[in-house]
Amino acid sequence: MQETEAAAIARARTGDGDAFRVLVERHSRSVFRLAYRLTGNEQDAEDVVQESFLRAYRQLEKYDGRAGFHTWLYRIAANYALDLLRSRKRMNQRKDEGGLSMLDNIPTPEPPADRAVFSSQMQQRLASAMAVLSEQERAAFVLRHFEGHSIDEIGEALGVGESATKNSIFRAVQKLRRALEPFVGVTR
Repeated sequence: MQETEAAAIARARTGDGDAFRVLVERHSRSVFRLAYRLTGNEQDAEDVVQESFLRAYRQLEKYDGRAGFHTWLYRIAANYALDLLRSRKRMNQRKDEGGLSMLDNIPTPEPPADRAVFSSQMQQRLASAMAVLSEQERAAFVLRHFEGHSIDEIGEALGVGESATKNSIFRAVQKLRRALEPFVGVTR
């Protein structure tokens, strides 16, 4: 029998580890996808997932049910991922442009040589464009265009209002358009 999310949350609040495990099983894949898209690598994404669920477990009493559990958990994960990126940025003060991007980790079948060159250029341009986005712009863009969340859900996850969410997405799209403009129409 499938347990409802509300029942699992109520049981987890009483210290029932099995109930919290149900919540982890239901949400870990989507939290991982978000974390991977924000951090750009699998190891950091796994760390974000683990830390997010640990924080959620510790703060479960603070969950008031106004937002969905998934949205509340996304906010924890997004905040931790952004904190991780900020701390890494401060520590490294930017690695060489030759470092691996999140797009370099995606396996693809071997395309024709000209397509491979174009794809490589596009990946580099997109990675550079994504790196220029602020943390909030990147998070809002990923949540909207990769995860398909509504403006309200994104605002709740990032802790900002509707207009700030729309502005972040708009600025991200504009920056990406400018960066990718030389490639528009090349494949036609």
